[in-house]
Amino acid sequence: MPPLRPVPPSLGRSYADRQGGEWQDAAPAEHYARLTRIAYLVLAPSLGRNRRVLSAHWLTQRALAGEPAPDPGQAYARVRLRVVRSALEAGLPLFRLARPRRAQFPSLVPQVWGLRLFPHSCGADELALEQALASVSAPCRAAHVLRGLEGLDDAEVCQVLDEAGVTDPRAALLAADALTAPHALLASPEFDPCSLQVRPADAARRGRRGRALLAGVGALLVCGTLMVMPGDGLGGPHAASAPLYARNPTAQQALDPAELRRVPAGLWRSSARRDFSVWPARGDRTGDTGLLGRALAVWARPGGAVAVSATPGTPDGPPMGPPQLLYAGEVGAAAVVLFHDGLRVVRYAEPRNADPSGGAALDFARVDGADAVAASALVVQRRPGFLRYLTAPWVREAGVRDLLAPYGAARPLSLDAHGVTDPLPGPAPDGDACRSWHALEVRDGSAARLMTDLGELTPVRLTSGAPSAPHDVSGPADRAGWARTACLLPAVRSQGVRSVNSWPYARQRLPEGAGEALWFCTRADTWRGTGSRVLAQFQAPAEVSGGPAAPGAVAARAQDTPDCSTRRPRVLAGVLWRSDGGRWYVLAAGSRQFASLAARGGARGRAEGRLLALPTREGDRPRLDGVLTDGSRVGPLH
Repeated sequence: MPPLRPVPPSLGRSYADRQGGEWQDAAPAEHYARLTRIAYLVLAPSLGRNRRVLSAHWLTQRALAGEPAPDPGQAYARVRLRVVRSALEAGLPLFRLARPRRAQFPSLVPQVWGLRLFPHSCGADELALEQALASVSAPCRAAHVLRGLEGLDDAEVCQVLDEAGVTDPRAALLAADALTAPHALLASPEFDPCSLQVRPADAARRGRRGRALLAGVGALLVCGTLMVMPGDGLGGPHAASAPLYARNPTAQQALDPAELRRVPAGLWRSSARRDFSVWPARGDRTGDTGLLGRALAVWARPGGAVAVSATPGTPDGPPMGPPQLLYAGEVGAAAVVLFHDGLRVVRYAEPRNADPSGGAALDFARVDGADAVAASALVVQRRPGFLRYLTAPWVREAGVRDLLAPYGAARPLSLDAHGVTDPLPGPAPDGDACRSWHALEVRDGSAARLMTDLGELTPVRLTSGAPSAPHDVSGPADRAGWARTACLLPAVRSQGVRSVNSWPYARQRLPEGAGEALWFCTRADTWRGTGSRVLAQFQAPAEVSGGPAAPGAVAARAQDTPDCSTRRPRVLAGVLWRSDGGRWYVLAAGSRQFASLAARGGARGRAEGRLLALPTREGDRPRLDGVLTDGSRVGPLH
């Protein structure tokens, strides 16, 4: 694995024009940030991030103030050796009879009272490297840093460690071989003590004035210290944005697993609400702070290796406060965490062994305004061909029903102790053929609810009936209508759909005694309110149209229309239909609000009532309209 950078910046420059002490004056400005990073990485992580930051600056400043090297070309190497030696000494234990060394004690300067300083937290990869460095010795950390950050070969690493006082440099190198993290991670802001964020040390016990005063003094001290540091610092006088260390305490608190909101197991029984806010924290890893910490860190700052998805209209930003924990456990080969922040449900998944090379996934879904039915289940695992749900605590039974088999019984589906279902087939597993459509049926003690997966975290509730009074799909007539509607659902897949209602708004006798057809208006409403989809479909008798599971013919479609909704429960649509005798007809049907229908262009005619059937020719495209009972004229769904 190649090193991060073969040589430190500016060491490849010519020194022919440097005179006397000019090199010593330039060294701090050019290498200060790099030297403090080395000190921070070598110092023991057990010291805590705040003390490591201050100690790294103190050790580097002491090293720069030491005796200058006789050879200007060796100045950086000499200062680096002092930094490494001091950082190694800082990790030595204090013995009673041994003379203590200055580096073993807390630094005198710099000090910031009332504030704690931290480098910027990054992703799961940096967190894994931090944990790996904490588990090895200080010489091993020094060897890894000299090899990966400084680009030294093994002989040079051994020489530096030997001069720094390490008794067995070769053993330190061998131990460093076990650290498999990419060297590029050493350059992450996670390990940069010159780019900091600030947090009050004990703000909860101070008054408002004391907090403001100490925070202001601390900020001035930090700014004053960083203003004299090399480089561009953490913000210029003309920058419009705040400096990098100015973090919102509430947002920082949201990343602490200990601050997660956990709902008691039985609260939903006595609560006036039944939605995601009363789900208890479930799963076999709700106490795994490592998993929860990685999930929160990835939510706040997803890296390039994280697959992120969000339903339309769902913000994918970080949490604004400690979210509610819904689930944390192992599902199949993944560890899954589900959060709820009032507006969204967020799903984080990683390999069970937390291997960063296996990638991670982060999914967002909007769930504001959910009721007891909409909050009945969440998708906890999705794999090609099957999926699992996490059901609400009030769900007593679950089953699987094939929508394309309307007269078949639902197959029981087992739930584990945490409410996770056994795997069930996804909708239409045979692809475009749509030979089956498996839906989830849940029972909460009062009714059976039918829900289906449309590619998102939240399953979609299926209902039947007029827009003013939709009801759950329960009887044979409802299931028969959905058997011919289910295969049209891919038209609204991954659109943030909350519910789909299919309304049989008209029944029409076909010409030439061909039987009776049904007209349906199918409306998909979204969580965000906009983006609704409406389909008007014509279902000819099953015996002449391909069977009881043959999809209906789409007569019209529209988006973001109030038609077929509670606000405007009306619809008009028409189709061209050919009889078994080969003759063509214009068929149209409207909802109960229509007093008459008319066709113009090609076939021309008018019919009293809300049904129309006119002879026509193949290829004709008549224009339809209708007159409502209040006398106003409206057109078809479009």
